Amino acid sequence: MDPITEGEIRSSFVNCSKGEAKRLPVPRDLAERPWDDLDFLGWSDRSLPGRCYLVAPGADGPVGVALRYETGGSGRAQMCTICLTTHTGGGVSLLTAHKAGEAGRRGDSVGTLMCTDLACSLYARGRRRPALGNRYRENLSTEEKVERVRDNLRAFLDRLHR
Repeated sequence: MDPITEGEIRSSFVNCSKGEAKRLPVPRDLAERPWDDLDFLGWSDRSLPGRCYLVAPGADGPVGVALRYETGGSGRAQMCTICLTTHTGGGVSLLTAHKAGEAGRRGDSVGTLMCTDLACSLYARGRRRPALGNRYRENLSTEEKVERVRDNLRAFLDRLHR
């Protein structure tokens, strides 16, 4: 992923108002992020537990999504549907997002089981390991795992517009 600015992040959100996007917290460490190892930028809202955000490259520029999840976790092992990493406890959460446009204003939403720390890109590349979960041994190259992360994330983001 190419580095992006705070302004690009704020203008990328498709499922919240411009006012909400202006007020949401943006990471202050953008210059230190491992951009070459990221397929999307993800971060949690430290002031509002259960809120997180992601920004991914899109055909027409960055696509930002505001997400919610229940804090605490289920206590059982679950697999992320984006990177296929298994975590125990609260390492995977059902992240939900209001749909874009009129459907979202009506309250329609979509969800996916995803790494709560939003580090799918790093797990797929072997740069991070889950605390108590694991990655299943696969006969895929790192590039194939990265492409799967991108495809799975793209499929989730496409559901926001349907």
